[in-house]
Amino acid sequence: MYSRKSIIGSIFIVILMMMSGCKGDPKPHEIWKTYPVYSGNDLGVHYTPEETLIRIWSPPATEVLFHMYDQGHEGEQLNSLPMQKDVDGTWVLRLEGDWENVYYTFQALIDDVWSKEVPDPQARAVGVNGNRGMIVDFEKTNPDGWKEDIRPPLQSHADLVIWEIHVRDFSIHPSSGIKNRGKYLAFTETGTKSPEGLPTGIDHLKELGITHVHLLPVYDFYTIDETRLDEPQFNWGYDPKNYNAPQGSYATDPFDGRVRIREFKKMVQALHQNGIRVIMDVVYNHMYDAGGSPFEQLAPGYFFRMNPDGTYSDGAACGNETASERAMMRQFMIESLKYWAEEYRIDGFRFDLMGLHDIETMNLIREEMDKINPDIFLYGEGWTASETPLPPEKRAVKAHAAQLDRIAVFSDDIRDGIRGHWMHNEDPGFMTGRKGLKESIKFGVVASTKHPQINYEEVNYSDAPYADNPLKTITYVTCHDNPCLWDKIVYTCPDCSKQDKLDIQKLANAIVLTSQGVAFLHAGEEIVRTKFGEHNSYNLPDSINQLVWTNKADYYDVFEFYRDMIALRKNHPAFRMPTTEMIREHLRFLPTGNELLVGFHISDHANGDVWEDILVYYNASPQETEITLPDGKWRVVATKHEVNELGVNTPGYSEIHEAMTNVPSRSIMILVDAASI
Repeated sequence: MYSRKSIIGSIFIVILMMMSGCKGDPKPHEIWKTYPVYSGNDLGVHYTPEETLIRIWSPPATEVLFHMYDQGHEGEQLNSLPMQKDVDGTWVLRLEGDWENVYYTFQALIDDVWSKEVPDPQARAVGVNGNRGMIVDFEKTNPDGWKEDIRPPLQSHADLVIWEIHVRDFSIHPSSGIKNRGKYLAFTETGTKSPEGLPTGIDHLKELGITHVHLLPVYDFYTIDETRLDEPQFNWGYDPKNYNAPQGSYATDPFDGRVRIREFKKMVQALHQNGIRVIMDVVYNHMYDAGGSPFEQLAPGYFFRMNPDGTYSDGAACGNETASERAMMRQFMIESLKYWAEEYRIDGFRFDLMGLHDIETMNLIREEMDKINPDIFLYGEGWTASETPLPPEKRAVKAHAAQLDRIAVFSDDIRDGIRGHWMHNEDPGFMTGRKGLKESIKFGVVASTKHPQINYEEVNYSDAPYADNPLKTITYVTCHDNPCLWDKIVYTCPDCSKQDKLDIQKLANAIVLTSQGVAFLHAGEEIVRTKFGEHNSYNLPDSINQLVWTNKADYYDVFEFYRDMIALRKNHPAFRMPTTEMIREHLRFLPTGNELLVGFHISDHANGDVWEDILVYYNASPQETEITLPDGKWRVVATKHEVNELGVNTPGYSEIHEAMTNVPSRSIMILVDAASI
């Protein structure tokens, strides 16, 4: 950081020049404007057996040292070499010979003060706790068969069914039957079963039918001490430390920087082999320790937005926020994402607090991903956590979804329409019988697009459609944040019987799975996951966060319902229309005269569906509700009791229906014209 003397001097010069009518030098919080931009793509440490080439960007430095160590933690320093100043604020060093598996740090002299020792911002391999980088031959980290790994086929982003999970939660409970509990390798184990003999782990995912696993942060993060993994520790990982290296606590050996790389690749490879794509949760909007980060130690004041008083702006509500609109941060994000997509074959990225990133940067990311594979899916939180100096018109928020190029945003409208307000535990939603949310549910059904039958004045958060395409909307009811579905049901329907609550557990995600847009599920809702009412479990123990696999047997009918609803969605493209025009042409809402009953008709073999006509009803009432059917002969294919695409066998619903029928309480009902079956 700057010395006190240099800051005082700079302020004094600015005051003098203002008094004399001159613009003067940049203010201390704008010193970054004087830094040159380096446009090359060779920043970082690049190894070959013959030589290692090193380039970092540190414009204000007057000296830079490259320190080498025999270990990633403690150990002996092998050497300390000066780097040479080069073009556009960069410093370079060429190491002749083979330096494989040596650990390293950088240290810069800025304003006569030596910075902390840090890895380079681009560090792709690190030692334990990420305090030192590592020179690695990445070819040697590839598991057997890695070169033959291919992404599972995907025809359209409309086909996604995303399942969001924390690596540790997935397998840490003993009932998972998994050997490598809490590790990347847990995703590679097949044939695992619960004590009741039901499939767990990756076999469960295949059985469930999801297409994409969304992993909570798996880059190297700050708040788990990897030297003490025998002690209880937990964190979601939204506290970045090294963006380009995998997190070490999920590896079998966090001390050897190569192990986490190899095991991460094995995880991706196993998921791909089982037909499942992999999405990474990325958090480029802030860092846990901005001041101590490689960014700030090597180029102070550049990568983070600052207030006029020199403090960090805090649109992330985490102490700081990065500046994606600046050339070097933009370049860093793009190169980092390209690296994960190419080196690790990642299939999609979810952007934390995407509203803190500028629209131009996000669209440039889309361009670069297209060059690798257009199937790579991009989506994010279309909001900020707090106020930011990034001008409102530049923010990648949901209101600007139409300006984003094939980048989706989460729909908080359908989320809170279904369940109630995200923050207030006892605030009920449509699922537990709150009236006045019908237009919000309808808005979610058409994936935030323009539809003539929606009264936007009555939608909970949005007074106009913001998605110009349904594939720009993530349709969901819960995620890792805030109460999980079961806990929200308990909060908002305290007098419901357990069976009523289980019915609501089905109804909520039945709405998600029959709405347009991209379907997103929180892991474990298919087996009635609970976090025991905890609202924010980011650092709470396994006892709160873990998936308890014995629940699968206890709530097998709920699992079957989710499995069969996912299959129905995948088998019937009418629920996955790719354009706004197609939705307007084929989807018509039905008058029900009931605030707790939403109905719609999908007609004329929508999106090439084999079913010509489909009726969908959501009944949030605690009573079964009579409906008048459109003309025709209809067969029920889904209620809370059963999902059967050939027609349910449930007594009272298995016959052909004409004119009128009843929708069960707290249930979805799907009917299909009888001639289509």
